[in-house]
Amino acid sequence: MHNLIELLNNNMAVLMACTAILGLLVGSFLNVVIHRLPKMLEADWKQQCALLLDQEPETAETITLSTPNSTCPHCGHAIKPWENIPVLSYLFLKGKCSQCKQGISIRYPLVELATGILSVMVIMHFGFTWSGGAALLLTWTLIALTMIDADTQLLPDNLTLPLLWLGLIGNYFGLFTDLESALWGAIAGYLSLWTVYQLFKLLTGKEGMGFGDFKLLGALGAWMGWQILPLVILLSSVVGAVIGIGMILVRGKDRNIPIPFGPYLAIAGWIALIYGDQLTALWLGQFS
Repeated sequence: MHNLIELLNNNMAVLMACTAILGLLVGSFLNVVIHRLPKMLEADWKQQCALLLDQEPETAETITLSTPNSTCPHCGHAIKPWENIPVLSYLFLKGKCSQCKQGISIRYPLVELATGILSVMVIMHFGFTWSGGAALLLTWTLIALTMIDADTQLLPDNLTLPLLWLGLIGNYFGLFTDLESALWGAIAGYLSLWTVYQLFKLLTGKEGMGFGDFKLLGALGAWMGWQILPLVILLSSVVGAVIGIGMILVRGKDRNIPIPFGPYLAIAGWIALIYGDQLTALWLGQFS
């Protein structure tokens, strides 16, 4: 183990290769989380509602992140281990189920590839350090939250709340900022969007965003400190404008259909994690 750690510390090529492989494997697992976690939450909510209404809960197959085994949604073919190799299996199968030949969504290898690339970028920035390992956890969670919110307009507490606590715990050891900045970052991140939500609701009678957005910005504040929040909010607005306009132009998306804000926050938070210092210096340089 000591020799492996020394090798990763001293050989950048080996470190990047191991990080890429790890990122691809984690990306494959994130596909499972993205698909199954909302279903698990929905099943739990239905069970709780049945109990509150004194009704018999529906009997359905229990879904967890590990069971049942992955199958083709079209024919039920059980996915073999060699059919589940990140990216490579998709290419080998030519994007089709080996049994029924129905198409496999390209989103699966794209999530795996994105996770691998972003993981490499994180370690290139932070190196083989505790901060690098923590930044990988943050990156992977943000990818899962982005895709879940895009699919369901939900940011599960199962992910946002542990993310917030991990940020505070990590910064107790000063991984990214001091604990005081992290604490006020969590508070300011949550309250800033909560205030916007309340004002928008007061003026329009509508809910402009969900509570998950407050928790996600609070979590980002806990990881990077209150000082980074203006940049995250600015970046999320820019990212949201670019993606939103693109969706309207390309897909003709109805302007009245709500667009989840969580993905924009997650993307902005990751950009701030890697490039926050440079962007802040560039911004301040405009006024110097």
